[in-house]
Amino acid sequence: MRIDVKKTYKLFIGGQFPRSESGRSYELFDSKGNFLANPALASRKDLRDAVVAARNISDKWSSATAFNRSQILYRVAEVMEGRKDQFIAEIIAQEGVTKAQALKQVNEAIDLWVWYAGWCDKIASVYGGTNPVSGSFYNFTTPENLGVVASFISDQSSLTSIVHAVAPILAGGNTLVAVAHEDYPLSAITLSEVIATSDVPGGVVNILTGKAKEIAPWVGSHMDIDGVDGSGLDSTTYDALRKDGADNLKRINRFDEVKSPQRILAYMEHKTVWHPIGI
Repeated sequence: MRIDVKKTYKLFIGGQFPRSESGRSYELFDSKGNFLANPALASRKDLRDAVVAARNISDKWSSATAFNRSQILYRVAEVMEGRKDQFIAEIIAQEGVTKAQALKQVNEAIDLWVWYAGWCDKIASVYGGTNPVSGSFYNFTTPENLGVVASFISDQSSLTSIVHAVAPILAGGNTLVAVAHEDYPLSAITLSEVIATSDVPGGVVNILTGKAKEIAPWVGSHMDIDGVDGSGLDSTTYDALRKDGADNLKRINRFDEVKSPQRILAYMEHKTVWHPIGI
């Protein structure tokens, strides 16, 4: 009789897969109550390490051409195609859906990733522009990245929710610290493995697993996080995070799972430049 090899999942920080510095983990069970795996319980130190990794690569990622970022994100979708079977198996185990339903979610998630990748080199043209002013100068307004963004992934779905949380933030030129939903960590970790084997530079995406209620206060008080997507938080935790985040004027939002360029713009700032007209 063969004994199953149960996996202890690690975190994804700076392009590497470290264990939580606390050594903690929690038991994850499938929809039928059977043991699945031991995901890591991220600590405050793990969050700090993830933010440092995201900040260190922020300038490089934001200064890449929008077309290059688009190519890099499209490559992630290509690698996701090759991991379909794994994503399907994990969705079935976590959500208890049929194989057809799981396949539909995987296809939707890949298509959604491609959609956001396509916006990388279009967002500035569509939502920026020249402003009519009186004088011998031009006036331009363009959206630029915010910086380091933290995202709490919702439980609406185990895979598409992750894409909704990750892809638009990257498309806007930001780097990311994502906190997987406690009930659906497998799809998040598999996506991190996809990202690690694609062209995304290490540190652009960092994924933590654990308890959102425990991590949220640390995110709110962290002075080097510029924005937060709190879609995966309950109302009480979200309200507390907003108060904690007021000290450094974090941009904090929540979203429904709607495909929209507004999810990209939510973590961008509009910059206006005045330039004299040459004679």
